[in-house]
Amino acid sequence: AAGMFLRLLSDVRWRAANPKWRRMTCSQQSTSNTAEPHPVSLPAQAQVVICGGGIMGTSVAYHLSKMGWKDIVLLEQGRLAAGTTRFCAGIVSTARHVSIELKMADYSNKLYQQLEQETGVKTGYVKTGSISLAQTQDRLISLKRIASSLNVMGIPCEIITPKQVAQLHPLINIHDLVGAMYVPEDALVSSANVSLALATAASRNGVQIHERTSVSHVLVQKGRVTGVETDRGQIQCQYFVNCAGQWAYELGHSGEEPVNIPLHACEHFYLLTHPLKEPLASNLPTIVDPDGRIYIRNWQGGILSGGFEKNPKPLFTEGRNQLEIQNLQEDWDHFEPLLSALLRRMPDLEALQIMQLVNCPESFTPDMRCIMGESPTVGGYFVLAGMNSAGISYGGGAGKYLAEWMVNGYPSENVWPLDLKRFGTLQSSRTFLRHRVMEVMPLICDLKVPRWDFQTGRQLRTSPLYDRLDAQGARWMEKHGFERVKYFVPPGKDLLDLDQSKTFYKPDWFDIVGSEVKCCKEAVCVIDMSSFTKFEISSTGDQALENLQYLFSNDLDVPVGHVVHTGMLNEKGGYENDCSIARLSKRSFFMISPTDQQVHCWAWLKNRLPNDSTLTMEDVTWKYTALNLIGPRALDVLSELSYAPITPEHFPSLFCKEMSVGYANGIRVMSITHTGEPGFMLYIPIEYALHVYNEVMNMGQKYGIRNAGYYALRSLRIEKFFAFWGQDLDAFTTPMECGREFQVKLEKGMQFVGQEALLEQKQNGVYKRFTMFILEDHDTDMDLWPWWGEPIFRNGRYVGKTTSSAYSYTLERHVCLGFVHHFDEKTGEELVVTTDFINQGEYEINIAGQRFQAKAKLYPFSSLFTHRRRKDEVELSGYQRE
Repeated sequence: AAGMFLRLLSDVRWRAANPKWRRMTCSQQSTSNTAEPHPVSLPAQAQVVICGGGIMGTSVAYHLSKMGWKDIVLLEQGRLAAGTTRFCAGIVSTARHVSIELKMADYSNKLYQQLEQETGVKTGYVKTGSISLAQTQDRLISLKRIASSLNVMGIPCEIITPKQVAQLHPLINIHDLVGAMYVPEDALVSSANVSLALATAASRNGVQIHERTSVSHVLVQKGRVTGVETDRGQIQCQYFVNCAGQWAYELGHSGEEPVNIPLHACEHFYLLTHPLKEPLASNLPTIVDPDGRIYIRNWQGGILSGGFEKNPKPLFTEGRNQLEIQNLQEDWDHFEPLLSALLRRMPDLEALQIMQLVNCPESFTPDMRCIMGESPTVGGYFVLAGMNSAGISYGGGAGKYLAEWMVNGYPSENVWPLDLKRFGTLQSSRTFLRHRVMEVMPLICDLKVPRWDFQTGRQLRTSPLYDRLDAQGARWMEKHGFERVKYFVPPGKDLLDLDQSKTFYKPDWFDIVGSEVKCCKEAVCVIDMSSFTKFEISSTGDQALENLQYLFSNDLDVPVGHVVHTGMLNEKGGYENDCSIARLSKRSFFMISPTDQQVHCWAWLKNRLPNDSTLTMEDVTWKYTALNLIGPRALDVLSELSYAPITPEHFPSLFCKEMSVGYANGIRVMSITHTGEPGFMLYIPIEYALHVYNEVMNMGQKYGIRNAGYYALRSLRIEKFFAFWGQDLDAFTTPMECGREFQVKLEKGMQFVGQEALLEQKQNGVYKRFTMFILEDHDTDMDLWPWWGEPIFRNGRYVGKTTSSAYSYTLERHVCLGFVHHFDEKTGEELVVTTDFINQGEYEINIAGQRFQAKAKLYPFSSLFTHRRRKDEVELSGYQRE
């Protein structure tokens, strides 16, 4: 087979180019029926052991050795680059929706470009460019959104007409196209050769590489990696990196302490043809036709074309049954829809001779994003796997970020969207993974409009009120496996119509959410927010307070019953978590964090709190149902249900009290709503949830109560300029950069994590500033909506991106939140962002290539309204008294 020939050729070239390798490998005289002898025994110990010799393992080894770590052993169970890497289509594409993926692909492209020169190993790198085709207007909008991101990152990219497509690639049928996106610097490589080149460079830098060595399991003591057990003996080590590709899940579960790596393999098909009569030029652009679900690239004068079918075939659900991936069975019936799409796109291929249909497994993850980072349960155990068929595009960048993470303790970019800790144990069920990847693989080509949700693996974690809310018209979305309400469909609305409305424009739920927001402002609404992460931390003495004071940036030594809004910062002053902590007693604290913090926050605190029997931390997320009562009449509903005084004098803002509500005792009531609106959060022991909800709804009838969902919450919090972690705040954002200096105890002379970084920012200024934008000339009914990730321009120059946005029903305008940077016009270096710099600029937001004027604010707009209203009321009341 051609693939095997290429593979052998690259092996020979690489071994010839690397004398050190020649000394290490075994004598080639061994006959095929005897086991290949291992001339070099494994070292007894190493600093790092990497498992997996594909593009990921070799990239991690290459980058670690570049950063000065030399004591590294790379183990490969078969031959280097003989797994999925060998069969990879070799397309390096930067056209990505997620910013961090785009950066990884861009770095990979630049790395591969110079790799041949650096190592002497031919990588087959050819800069061909790529053309992504659009058969519909919605697809074109999606491409324009990507193009606007690529352009501001300095990656050349343009939206082109069908005629221009035909000029760039004469064989393409353009009759059904409405446009396309051309990225001239995308490339092709031989992925196996790139892997061998990275291995060559790593080997020259001192990395030891051992083929035909299987890792059976990882040794763990006291929650840390201590070594690995292989079929050739043990190696003691401090760090282990699981780059085992589709076997990463099983390897994770084979250890003494299981590490959950949620991925699953699917078959992936592509065909190879003989050269055309007039062989295709080697620099012909790669074609990506997402509406046809296929990609097409030049291959030795012929073509290589594969795709992502609607009915994928998962495999190896029961576990591993092969070492190096042999070519799996051809399945022409299964490939037929993709072949038809190929022939529609390139009709001249009818007469072309097909060489073979390649079938190789690719691993996919539950959310279509790769997995990297340190295990939350085992220290020193790192993972890089689950590339969702984009391994060669991400290989260079992903290896770089993981190496930085290991050497420095953190990567140079915000990689939270890819962090292993975004998943919990619930995503590692084989049944869940099998069903989810059957949805994920087709989604790679599907049009991703804002606010789409996965359909598989749902109703996994639910509130006790799920059925009750569902019966009242709740429409659901999922976060960290937890079902949360988007909005409630009123009786009589066409449900089917709503569920299928997918658009970049004004959505069909606009009026529904509007009425929920109006009710929050004028009466009272209930939102089930049970998915919030909830921890209790307590001690026998003052240990809880002392440790939390050091780990959190705000002062937690407040009177019992007070709630403190605080960040959990890293050494750079960035938000690892943004949470509310209630002091329940002198020695116990109740901590509320975002839903997707459950694994990350637990691991962060566990690693930093002393292992002391007098200090306990418990995850009580599942013990409490949380109801958010929002609105001016929340106070009336609650006081009638509890017979307790809850006026502002008795129950000030940011206060927490255990109360009875209806017949139920022990309800933790907090005067906080996470929206800036008046109201209360009720944390209800789970067995009382239904009773309390029914009581609240019955009592609230006379006050106009109704259910509401997270879309209403989003609109309320964004118009009040409330930043949320995971959307606006991340590990690279500090309180100083988002106007939260008042939540930091800098003046109190207390030590806390991140303090030095914040003091430095206070003295020198910040390099980005969280800003609120109100769109000026934007027509809500007719124009494209902003969602997130839109480039922000100041006086015509790019200064940052939006992080979240929503329509404000109060202002009757769109509000976007985002960070403004100040780049030097000549050098591009970042300068300090001052209040004047923000206030003196003219701003535009770029939505899919169209710019809209925006007004910038450093404080919430609505506070102006309330001040004015209060002033009017004072004047009015004064007038009446006279």
